[in-house]
Amino acid sequence: MSVISSRLKELGIELPVPGVPVAKYVPAVTVNNLVYTSGNDCRMNGKLIFEGKLGTDLTIEQGQLAARQTMINLLGVLQAHLGDLDRVEKVVKLLAFVNSASGFADQPYVINGASELLESVFGENGKHARSAIGTSDLPFNTPVEIEMIVQIKS
Repeated sequence: MSVISSRLKELGIELPVPGVPVAKYVPAVTVNNLVYTSGNDCRMNGKLIFEGKLGTDLTIEQGQLAARQTMINLLGVLQAHLGDLDRVEKVVKLLAFVNSASGFADQPYVINGASELLESVFGENGKHARSAIGTSDLPFNTPVEIEMIVQIKS
């Protein structure tokens, strides 16, 4: 069993098989030694675990859980794309969108749910640059959408 697979098992995380894209895009693309993922949401078994806006419909804690599930889904995409998450050298960057009510400004705290998971899984190599952006709407009324860039081993 790979190092990252063992760590995921210790954390009680089973990676999902990525779903089929709902529009015209691919889940991940490799360019040289970087993998770029498409945006993902907080689905579990094909259903969003939360819907709505942070600041009116959802708490920061619910947003953090949505961000964590979104990252689990992204790790599933990387697993399917790379075949083995031990190929990840470094998590480079996250671009995260938070479906935010007017006046909600705690997007960084919401996305900590994803960032903390990456550090738990990859250790120092999971620390990354990040943008957490509030937006008025997201597809399917998901509270969070995240895409990521990772460096892979040569």
